[in-house]
Amino acid sequence: MAVVQKLLRGASGEFALLRSHPDEHLFGVQLADKRPDCLAEGARLAESRGARFVDLNCGCPINLITGRGMGASLLRKPARLGRLVAAMKAAVKVPVTVKLRTGWHEEKVNVMDVARACEDGGADAITIHGRTREQRYSQAADWDLIGRVATERGVPVIGNGDILTPYEARERMARSGVRSVMIARGALIKPWLFREIKTGRPGFPRPRSASRSSGASWSCCASISERTSAAGSDDALPAVAPRLLLPLRPGSRGAVRRGGARAPAPAVALQPPPPSSPLERVLGATRAETHQRLAEELLASLTCEEACERAQRLALSLPAGGGDADLRVAASEVAG
Repeated sequence: MAVVQKLLRGASGEFALLRSHPDEHLFGVQLADKRPDCLAEGARLAESRGARFVDLNCGCPINLITGRGMGASLLRKPARLGRLVAAMKAAVKVPVTVKLRTGWHEEKVNVMDVARACEDGGADAITIHGRTREQRYSQAADWDLIGRVATERGVPVIGNGDILTPYEARERMARSGVRSVMIARGALIKPWLFREIKTGRPGFPRPRSASRSSGASWSCCASISERTSAAGSDDALPAVAPRLLLPLRPGSRGAVRRGGARAPAPAVALQPPPPSSPLERVLGATRAETHQRLAEELLASLTCEEACERAQRLALSLPAGGGDADLRVAASEVAG
């Protein structure tokens, strides 16, 4: 998510978000703003830098964004939101999509009206996170409501919320009738979740330690350009990197509050593989100091292979046992 005002001021940290990796064959940029002219210019900037689609953020719940009239606060004025979508649509040739929540709070669930306004404004697709802004991530996503919107709208509706397994992906698509699903926090916890959904085989083949370490390395490196540019110095990275690694720890699924999801999947799909190597042990360590050292090793690596070798050496140097300095993180922090 790029804040358009920062782009228009030429902030390097925000422009880092418009850069894609060569492996990203379908790269899109999500924009946050509240003014039609600014969003139009932001969409043009994203398109000029290779974005294959641009998305309007109407779902971010954090006060820093909503307090400035952006993100989920746009849900309160459907007609205005429709004009924002129309301005973006007129500015670019690539598809324009919108990310919504179900409403501002439980007494004002207006996603039906908001989705209609987005479609009238020219949106090519609509993604719905099945919670209100007030709920954030504390309750189960309302997939029945997502399904009602999907039935009414003529553009593709994408469902989002509480998908950590291929069982949940299939069940919720079938129940709601959405065209597709969006994976968010589930991908932080299990980077191989997309493979599970594609193959329909949860956990098989079992992710090896090396591939999990490579995933951790990728997760860190993918955020480096954004974080360093925003901080203005590489010196900030060692402090940031351990937080990026937290969701990849074995057992980290507990950091996501499932909120009483209606159809929990079989436990085998959720349980992390037991430690079977030194690499698994270092990823499952409970001491903050260990993850600080792991982050430093990964950040010093030039390739995934080197990252695996460094993590292996670190794992072999650790004493047995994890100590009592447990790592803890709130679900809201994992979700960003």
